[in-house]
Amino acid sequence: MTPPVQLLDTLTRIEEEGLAAIESSGSLDELEAARIRYLGRSGGLTDVLRRLGQAPAAQRPVLGAAANEAKRRLQAALEERAVALKRAPSTTRPPADLTMPGRRACWGGVHPVTRVIDEICEIFRELGFSRVRGPEAETEWYNFEALNIPLEHPAADMWDTFYLADGVLLRSHTSPVQARIMETHDPPVRVVVPGMCYRRDPFDATHAPAFEQIEGLAVDEGIDFVEFRFTIEHFVHRFFGKHTRTRFRPAYFPFTEPSAEVDATCGSCGGDGCSTCKGTGWIEIMGSGMVHPAVFEAVGYDPERYTGYAFGMGPARIAMARYGIPDIRLFYEGDLRFLEQFR
Repeated sequence: MTPPVQLLDTLTRIEEEGLAAIESSGSLDELEAARIRYLGRSGGLTDVLRRLGQAPAAQRPVLGAAANEAKRRLQAALEERAVALKRAPSTTRPPADLTMPGRRACWGGVHPVTRVIDEICEIFRELGFSRVRGPEAETEWYNFEALNIPLEHPAADMWDTFYLADGVLLRSHTSPVQARIMETHDPPVRVVVPGMCYRRDPFDATHAPAFEQIEGLAVDEGIDFVEFRFTIEHFVHRFFGKHTRTRFRPAYFPFTEPSAEVDATCGSCGGDGCSTCKGTGWIEIMGSGMVHPAVFEAVGYDPERYTGYAFGMGPARIAMARYGIPDIRLFYEGDLRFLEQFR
């Protein structure tokens, strides 16, 4: 029989040795070895606990309490050392070379086309226009028919439009949002609609199969072409500068009547003629016109009571005109040497 005093001495020795082994462990593997040695199934502390039954009954509570306290301290030391080892840097990694030159931080920026979109929307916000969005996957009704474009029109042909399923397509312009807004809102309506559009266009210097567009719509009683032209000229002067001139050329769009192409004097040559404007002195910036009565009828507006105007522009082309960029593809190639100019 092992005397109680000897068991207490053994407990003290095992606890001291165990704490020292845990503290000196230099890795998680060494720490696990220490745990097995002192707290494992065949460990020193476990062996003492088995021998407690040999002690007198009156001494067992004292010895049991001492053994449990030793076990608690060893487990606490194990957990603390494990946390410290996990946080410590790996000694297998090579030390950092503090003599090497530092790397310049790469700072992000707003894409020039996105910057142009935000600026355009802000100018029209000052005139009372709200910024709204619509779905990029559209139905034939909203993309064509509600805008006075019959399905036999060439624009609805599968060679010009990306069809997803029967009657469902990737919108070819942001104009469908016009119909959606007018269906759910009573006049007055003033909105600008930025968003992606998709067409089967070649990717060349002035075209892209996926591109941003900004649609504008204003509907109310008494809106006429004079207000429409003033609004467009105000935008051109705010965006391009007060000395920029505009001109309206007759055009045809199924959803507006009368319709006009809007040009602004070339920012590269000031209207004198250059390669950017092909010698004309003018850059086309948008298509526009007064909303066709058939569009009002399709959405449930009274064309005898309400009038309005609509316009659509490509922000990438607007950015080209502002910055004198000759090729639209430069915006989308991801060349940071080019894009960093606009930060």
